[in-house]
Amino acid sequence: MMGLICLLGLIWPDTARCRTRDNNSTPAVTQDSGYLIVRNIIITGNKKTRTSIILREISTVPGDTIYLKDLAETLEERRKQLLNTSLFLNATANIKNWEGNNADLVFEVWERWYTFAFPIFKLADRNFNQWWVEKGRSLDRINLGVKGTQENLTGRNDALDAAFQFGYTQRIAVSYNLPYIDKSFRHGLGISFSYSRNREVNDSTNNNKQHFFRKDEFLRQVYTIGLRYSYRKAINTRHQVFLNYNFERVADSVAILNPNYLGKGRTSVRYLDLTYRVSYIKADSWVYPLKGISIMGEASKRGIGPLSDIDDVRFRLNLARYWQVKRKTYAALGMRGQVKFSAEQPYINQQALGYADDYLRGLEYYVIDGTSFIILKSSLRQEMLSFKFKLPIVPKKFNSVPVRILAKAFADGGYAYSKFPGNGFLNNRFLYSGGIGLDIVSFYDTCLRIEYSINQLGQKGLFLHTSIDM
Repeated sequence: MMGLICLLGLIWPDTARCRTRDNNSTPAVTQDSGYLIVRNIIITGNKKTRTSIILREISTVPGDTIYLKDLAETLEERRKQLLNTSLFLNATANIKNWEGNNADLVFEVWERWYTFAFPIFKLADRNFNQWWVEKGRSLDRINLGVKGTQENLTGRNDALDAAFQFGYTQRIAVSYNLPYIDKSFRHGLGISFSYSRNREVNDSTNNNKQHFFRKDEFLRQVYTIGLRYSYRKAINTRHQVFLNYNFERVADSVAILNPNYLGKGRTSVRYLDLTYRVSYIKADSWVYPLKGISIMGEASKRGIGPLSDIDDVRFRLNLARYWQVKRKTYAALGMRGQVKFSAEQPYINQQALGYADDYLRGLEYYVIDGTSFIILKSSLRQEMLSFKFKLPIVPKKFNSVPVRILAKAFADGGYAYSKFPGNGFLNNRFLYSGGIGLDIVSFYDTCLRIEYSINQLGQKGLFLHTSIDM
């Protein structure tokens, strides 16, 4: 029975370990009552993170009753929840001091490295293939700089971020997020500021390809100031409210080339953006889920009161379901969609498919502008390899790097609506694509995707990405 309740490290089986029972522990096989009452919850290994923050994530309190048949599953869920905070490299759970029906739950954590200062090397284009193929690997389209991050600043899972960037986009940004400001650990606040400017502007779209206009002077400047409020009563559900003030200014030449860039031939716009978001995640991993469910819904109003040069109402829904088909084989289905009113929007407010994470695999070279869209995604993954390697010089606590390699097959479908499609031959029609690939997953939230795709136009290609596909 002790082998049943020994919980195993991370999501890589070869990191599993079983904690040795101390002299006061009693094997579970002596318990014949069918349940356990939690006497105490003991946290060890945390030097920076406050114990109260860890207890908040466990969602089990002294006095709770756990049936023995559910014990292993319950402790594994609590352990994975600790890992999903991104505060720890590893965590284990164990039972100690078992006397009668009472026992202590012991969680040991291995904290991550929380202070980072690293260079920025980021492509200005939407994805690697667009930069490598269509833009000829131009070094002028690279952003360089430095980014500093202090995670878990006060031990409360708060984060302070700052970035200084030059190159294609000159940008400065700073933000601070405190997830809990109250004793009940439910309410959080955040603040952010950013300023950016460019000498090149994506001023229009032609045949579902972005068109760029460049001059030696700065053509575009953007200021954003934001406030964030969050509410998290339970473990898996989070409510967030974002209020952002946005100011964008472009050169006269941009407005002359495309009077609808900011709308009505304007060279500047100001607007408030208010967004309510609710998310629910219950999965084995929030970084690279293989089992579980993820739901995110948003309702937004852009343009409030006198600050309404851009005006719309937007609704958005993202869904993903992950499950295990058989040993080391996993399936996933996802849907994401958006509806925006009204359908008459300036060019900068008509980004539908092809931007950020809203794209079909195999159509990375195209953009489909519009105000509403839907994307359906499916993947079947098979784990091929799982191993660890040691980094030289790095302290022992951080030198073990777990790696998983999964082969996959996938198929996507989607549709984007535009009231004014122009010469966009992919607008207002059903789109589909498919392919095969490899996912290479490691810790610190890293994922490299190598995919060979074919789209409905018969075009084939090898594509690289550094984020999960749904």
